[in-house]
Amino acid sequence: MRFDQPVALTDIARLIGAEIIGDDAGHATGINEIHKVEEGDLVFVDHPKYYRKCIESAATFIIINQRTEFPPGKALLLVSDPFEAYQTIVRHFRPFVAQRSAVSESAHIGEGTVVAPGAIIGNNVRIGSNCIIAPNVVIGDHCIVGDDCIVQAGTVIGSDAFYYNKKTNRDVHYKKMLSCGRVILEKAVEIGANCTIDRGVSGDTIIGAGTKMDNLVHIGHDTVVGKNCLFAAQVGIAGATNIEDNVILWGQVGVSKTLTVGEGAEVYAQSGVPASIAGGKKYFGSPVQEASVKMKELVWIKRLPEIWQKLTGDNNKNQNS
Repeated sequence: MRFDQPVALTDIARLIGAEIIGDDAGHATGINEIHKVEEGDLVFVDHPKYYRKCIESAATFIIINQRTEFPPGKALLLVSDPFEAYQTIVRHFRPFVAQRSAVSESAHIGEGTVVAPGAIIGNNVRIGSNCIIAPNVVIGDHCIVGDDCIVQAGTVIGSDAFYYNKKTNRDVHYKKMLSCGRVILEKAVEIGANCTIDRGVSGDTIIGAGTKMDNLVHIGHDTVVGKNCLFAAQVGIAGATNIEDNVILWGQVGVSKTLTVGEGAEVYAQSGVPASIAGGKKYFGSPVQEASVKMKELVWIKRLPEIWQKLTGDNNKNQNS
């Protein structure tokens, strides 16, 4: 999440009740997750396992619960509960604003765009020119839709991330991590009916220009989809995944989180992708293999009864002779 303007580190510290360790003269430009941070960002960490990764990331300011060494040019904000500090920052800089009309007064809708009856356009949404937003579409706060896009009926753009923090305290289970990211649809994207695209937790979920999706597709938080991809019905992609340009995913393909599907890869229907795969190849199965290898395997599996019968038949002949 980008702040509207840089915020003094001393103001952030006052907001979350933090002690500043290091230079307190800096200004934060936003808050983000570790895989999305840029120079000037805040990031939070509450487990020693990830201290070094956060401190050595591009983030300039680290919200942390323990004193530790850090490089020059950065600063720590010491608090007892970094997760709650993050929640406080999100509530302050991106508070919930109740919507009073189907199309928010703060939304901007471009020339030639049609918004059908029943559609909900949230606060600070930007929709480009010559788009079609079908009935009962919901576009959540701060999301961006480029020119020449089509969003079919019943689709939700910008639902909250499926992202929870599980505390060790037995009285507290899954605690919702507030979503302050966006969904960005680039130019000429088409989204089918009853799809769901989650906003980023603190970054953006991005659908590249020219990408087309069938009905009932789900895209998880912080996923980046490249240009000119094609997703058939019931494809599901988990969070923080990178789908490169010109990828084709056929019906009911499932893609796990935090991996990369290489440019030009094609995954056949009902396959499962548990780890990164190279581009320019065809895949099938769960877990996926190159389709040519998987097809040969299936041929041999079909022959197993024949092979078993032959082996057991030969053994019986040998025993009887």
